[in-house]
Amino acid sequence: MSQQDNFGGGFVLGTLFGGIIGGIVGAVVASRIAKDHSESDTMRLDDSGEADAGQLSPSEEEMEIARRGLEDKIAQLNIAIDDVRQRLGGVNGHTQTSEDVGKELR
Repeated sequence: MSQQDNFGGGFVLGTLFGGIIGGIVGAVVASRIAKDHSESDTMRLDDSGEADAGQLSPSEEEMEIARRGLEDKIAQLNIAIDDVRQRLGGVNGHTQTSEDVGKELR
């Protein structure tokens, strides 16, 4: 019975001690995270208190660069399609305009 009493007391003491240490560590980490977030939010605000729309986070900048690249590729593809359409011409050698193609698709 002596071992069971020691185990129970040690378990309760370990639980309390672990809870206290875990609570302290959690509070310190949470305060640092909150402090870091408040500092980054403060850096993003201008004098009027509004977020600076011109300043993008790194991931937003990467998305913007990718979007611009895709827009350029789409423009190049559209030019290539128009060029091929003009080279091939239409039915019986008549070139088709985009309006004619639109009418045929309807």
